[in-house]
Amino acid sequence: MIVENEQSFFPAMTKIVGTLGPKSRSVDTISACLKAGMSVARFDFSWGDAAYHQETLENLKLAIKSTKKLCAVMLDTVGPELQVVNKSETTLSLEENGTVVLTPHHGQEASSSLLPINFSGLAKAVTPGATIFVGQYLFTGSETTSVWLEVSEVKGDDVVCIIKNTATLAGSLFTLHCSQIHIDLPTLSDEDKDVIRKWGAPNKIDFLSLSYTRHAEDVRQAREFLSKLGDLSQTQIFAKIENVEGLNHFDEILAEADGIILSRGNLGIDLPPEKVFLFQKSALHKCNMAGKPAVVTRVVDSMTDNLRPTRAEATDVANAVLDGSDAILLGAETLRGLYPVETISTVGRICAEAEKVFNQDLYYKRTVKYVGEPMTHLESIASSAVRAAIKVKASVIICFTSSGRAARLISKYRPSMPVLSVVIPRLKTNQLRWSFTGAFEARQSLIVRGLFPMLADPRHPAESTSATNESVLKVALDHGKASGVIKSHDRVVVCQKMGDSSVVKIIELED
Repeated sequence: MIVENEQSFFPAMTKIVGTLGPKSRSVDTISACLKAGMSVARFDFSWGDAAYHQETLENLKLAIKSTKKLCAVMLDTVGPELQVVNKSETTLSLEENGTVVLTPHHGQEASSSLLPINFSGLAKAVTPGATIFVGQYLFTGSETTSVWLEVSEVKGDDVVCIIKNTATLAGSLFTLHCSQIHIDLPTLSDEDKDVIRKWGAPNKIDFLSLSYTRHAEDVRQAREFLSKLGDLSQTQIFAKIENVEGLNHFDEILAEADGIILSRGNLGIDLPPEKVFLFQKSALHKCNMAGKPAVVTRVVDSMTDNLRPTRAEATDVANAVLDGSDAILLGAETLRGLYPVETISTVGRICAEAEKVFNQDLYYKRTVKYVGEPMTHLESIASSAVRAAIKVKASVIICFTSSGRAARLISKYRPSMPVLSVVIPRLKTNQLRWSFTGAFEARQSLIVRGLFPMLADPRHPAESTSATNESVLKVALDHGKASGVIKSHDRVVVCQKMGDSSVVKIIELED
């Protein structure tokens, strides 16, 4: 029985971000997704208006209540995304070696010889010989639903292209992607700002996924914008790296952002296929060393219409875990796929298997070496806690934290056991009324590998006498026992603050 229970509670240490959409917005489906292991819900504003997403969010809240599972909210901006507008939704057939014209004039109907796009500067940005990719919102890479174009000439605002493969485009929106070309559009568009103001702020979103981040300045501007929106000053910004320009400035973007999303779908088009694996490994390594969450996308595309992933995809999920990603982001698979819940549980199972063979020892040594000496106070406490937990074979690490930083640092050393981060609410006042902070911090650890947050009762301050600490600790231990991760005679490592000093202690449980 215990095994079953443990499975259901901590399905995997690696987190799963699910995109909610047409096939995954009912209360029942969302509840099933939460039970299957989704801990962050992504709202993609590339399609659907604020009212549509609000309805989905209300359903998510009901699902959280009924399943008693925490879930964070991520808003994904549209960014400078180039789109082909096909208002009448006619199916367009493009023949190899034919020509097609891309035009910025919206009013025109899309046809197999003319594609209206939402950007007037394309003619200035491209030169003959450039590669342009047009496909459904999700590049599955299957060559029947997406088309490669080569620019042959530029006429005024129009771009004339030669079609490289026969394809059929169906639907109302296609994404257009120009390989390795700088598109002169703001990363946070006015529409994005509007959505964040009207939808993001009242809903107190936990994460902002900043599409097409190309420079550190993009992140700084987004942060400045959020800081003026009350509660959103706590929202974490995840930079979404989607093209070569973003990769070239990766280090400075990482320094500014709270986390990174590697949008492999778009990167796969911008990079030659043989380069894709390497950038993933190096980018994830850099995120790990900085102790910032890294999210990988586009892992099991085929599960959009199939119950099982392909061999390559199953291997790919496992490799993302072994390469050090914190979370796996599912897009089409949950948004419009036929098997949203099965996809989440399949990915969770693959992650759990990969975690069993994750080389923790090597990873730990590498991280300690990278951090170097002298270590900061917090860093040395965190690494010691993980080391102690591994040496005594602890079943869980319990960390008391108010900002969430201590727990994130523990996770940086990738312990092989779950970390229960007990978030102690802090009391703050704006001179009119008292309020507790802590909910943001708890939800934001839902995207970090191995962190499982629980909110403590605010009546127990984190840093007071040992007596209150004992009572909070008891609550955390009971929580662990109820979920099956802690059994009698287990050892548990506790990391907490006592006055000004931090303590790592090992406790052995009686019956």
